[in-house]
Amino acid sequence: MSEAGATSLVLHHGWRSSASRRVRLALAEKGLSFESRIVDMVNGEQHSPEYLAINPNGVVPTLVHDGRAVFESSVICEYLDEAFPALPPLRPADAYARSVMRNFVRWVDEHCLPRIIVFNWSVSMQPVASGWNEQQLAERLARIPSAERREAWTRVARKPYTDDEKADAMRGLLVLLDRIDEQLAVSRMPWLTAPWPTIADFAAAPFVMRISELQPGAIESHTAASDWWQRLRARPCFGRARIEPYDASVHAERAAAPAPQRWPR
Repeated sequence: MSEAGATSLVLHHGWRSSASRRVRLALAEKGLSFESRIVDMVNGEQHSPEYLAINPNGVVPTLVHDGRAVFESSVICEYLDEAFPALPPLRPADAYARSVMRNFVRWVDEHCLPRIIVFNWSVSMQPVASGWNEQQLAERLARIPSAERREAWTRVARKPYTDDEKADAMRGLLVLLDRIDEQLAVSRMPWLTAPWPTIADFAAAPFVMRISELQPGAIESHTAASDWWQRLRARPCFGRARIEPYDASVHAERAAAPAPQRWPR
């Protein structure tokens, strides 16, 4: 029996959420089972009173372990490593390497997340948000605790990202491949900060996955990053974490959704 055998792990997440994907990779690498609870982010479930009661930031994912909530994806990943130390590690063995890992993760969060929103929300959120009237938009914004996220929702609802903004966001995302090449050269290992995959690798993976969809040739032009990406995708944790193509997942979900009900005139 794994260490989680006598405990309860519940993950509130979204299949396409970059932060949720990071945590699912960590759970899969650890071999931890969990109860999956999907949060309907398009319809604002993450801003409901019930969800805000466990995660006051109103974002996914949230891990509930034996009734106690842990949030922020990098914190969740480190928590898993500390709560289940006998399972495969998610962090380097020494303190300095752990500091390198944390700084790499922080850079990914600060640099890549704002840029990936430009693409992801244009596909998944904008078709719904653009249909809200002013009262509906105001009601949604009033429930969002983060000023940054209120701005993002306002953008997709009323001022969609332009082609120039998307091009600029892509240039920023591609810097991640340079950083991966550089970090692999420094580490001189198959992985970014340790001889095994760590939270740094799992933090980068969702963004590299999106780059592979939006600009497929970019990864192949970065030899070290390309080899790293092939190694990561070949690991069992990648399949178990369900890191699926973003656009295809959105379209499949919409195709499977029930047709809107038409009331008789």
